[in-house]
Amino acid sequence: MSRVQLALNVDDIDAAVVFYSQLFDAEPAKRRPGYANFALDESALKLVLIENTGHGGSLNHLGIEIGSTEEVVAATRRYAALGMPTRAQDGTTCCYALQDKIWVTSPSGEPWEVYTVLADADADAELDGKTRLDRDVDAGAGSGFGGCGTDPDTLTQAEQTASAGVCCTV
Repeated sequence: MSRVQLALNVDDIDAAVVFYSQLFDAEPAKRRPGYANFALDESALKLVLIENTGHGGSLNHLGIEIGSTEEVVAATRRYAALGMPTRAQDGTTCCYALQDKIWVTSPSGEPWEVYTVLADADADAELDGKTRLDRDVDAGAGSGFGGCGTDPDTLTQAEQTASAGVCCTV
C-alpha cells in the first residue's frame, strides 16, 4: 500500500495531536517527544506533526510512503530516466523510523521524499535533541535539496530555505 505523506510544522505538539485526533477520529500511530504521526488507511494519508516552535502552520515536507526498498529503487530509476535529480538515503533513521528513501524537489522548491519504513525507532533514537541521521548520503546523486543528513554549509541559500525544519534537520 502507498499513501501520501504531509509533514507539518506545529508550534504545540500536544494541541496539534488533540486537534488532529478529533479531526480524523483517530489516535496517532506513533507519538514521540515533539513528534506524532497519523497513518490513516481510509484516506491513504500519513499526517506527520513535527514540533518546530515559531514555524507552526508551515509545510515541513511532503512524501510518498511505499511498501518496500525495491519500490524505492524503482522510483529512483524512473525519476533518473526522466532527468529528475534525486538524493538517496539507505538505512537512515529519520522521524523515529529506519528508512530507505530518496529525495526530489518540485520546481517550486517543495521537498518530497519517497520512502519505505524498515523498522520503528524508539525515543532512544534521539541524540542531543535531534534525530540520529545517516550522514553517509550519496553526495554524487545531487538533489538540490538539503533534507535529512545534509551539511547546511554545503547548500545554497535557496536550498537552506527549502530545507529549514525538514524532518530530521541537522
